[in-house]
Amino acid sequence: MADETPPDHGSALQALREQIDGIDRQIQALIAERAQFARQVGKSKGKLAAAVEYYRPEREAQVLRRVVDRNDGPLGDEVLVRLFREIMSACLAQQEPLKIGYLGPEGTFSQQAVHKHFGHSARGLPLGSVEEVFDEVAAGTADFGVVPVENSGQGTIQSTLDMFLLRDDMQSPLMICGEVELRVHQYLMSRTGRIEDVERVYSHALSLAQCRAWLRRHLPAAEKHAVASNAEGARRARLADDAAAIAGENAAHVYGLKPIAGPIEDHADNTTRFLVIGRNAFPPSGNDRTSLLVSIRDQPGALYRILEPLARRGISMNRIESRPDHGALWQYAFFIDVGGHAEESPLKDALAELGDFAGALRVLGSYPVAVP
Repeated sequence: MADETPPDHGSALQALREQIDGIDRQIQALIAERAQFARQVGKSKGKLAAAVEYYRPEREAQVLRRVVDRNDGPLGDEVLVRLFREIMSACLAQQEPLKIGYLGPEGTFSQQAVHKHFGHSARGLPLGSVEEVFDEVAAGTADFGVVPVENSGQGTIQSTLDMFLLRDDMQSPLMICGEVELRVHQYLMSRTGRIEDVERVYSHALSLAQCRAWLRRHLPAAEKHAVASNAEGARRARLADDAAAIAGENAAHVYGLKPIAGPIEDHADNTTRFLVIGRNAFPPSGNDRTSLLVSIRDQPGALYRILEPLARRGISMNRIESRPDHGALWQYAFFIDVGGHAEESPLKDALAELGDFAGALRVLGSYPVAVP
């Protein structure tokens, strides 16, 4: 007679849980071992070495790329990158956390970009403007700064580019040493959580623009007020029942608001690119981008002569943007992003040739291409 004893599902589940517990112990032991080695790296720089002295963005980028290359699932690349970023962040912060300036207050997309790039163990310093972020990094109060530079739908953020122009003649100009790409999701939020109460909407001008079509359909009569940041909009919205804000979902938790609708951005792939600024240049990572600031002489074919050496060597140009040169009336400077590292050929050779045609050429920084 066949054995009709039902399987003991409870025992099977308990066995799986015990295996998971065993793996957890191994993971914890390996993380502790990694932290010990990271501490040794810090001590090799000196007993009182600050985290900024042994932080290496090119090394982190290489580690994260290998994580992606090894990944066979079931977790996605972005999930694993986030996990490893937090491990590296915690290991780096054992002696002293990195101090990162960003456009505040708390709850902005800039703060999200800080967490994505540096992990939650870094210490964020919310500041009132992009200019303050540059100033605090230059003064050494912040180790690095994170500033927005362009949005996939609204284009370049001119105030950030202008800061590089304004600081171009300083003795210690800041360098770009990283980039962050952040998928931006906008939410409408208010104190009551009722759309019928909304008569005013506060947000940063770029966020209002990113949600223009949605606002036109759903809140055509509401007043739109541009403020310094999305978080500032959330702070204002919490003061009145007839006010609302457009901000990231996290801002609702920070400022005690109720989400009304979201995501409400007009384009589902809405992405903002941020730059990481610091005081030093870093070596190549193997997959880098270089940002250039070029002032051209006022002569026929000047821009062509700047771009031709790049094209001839097969160097890709990701972006070119012109801004008025603050040093001369009706003269323009060009911000150019190209593939490669300034210390490696073929870009190194092209830059040497560019110097013959440019009125002024400055390498703003060579840095790892953003890891998803």
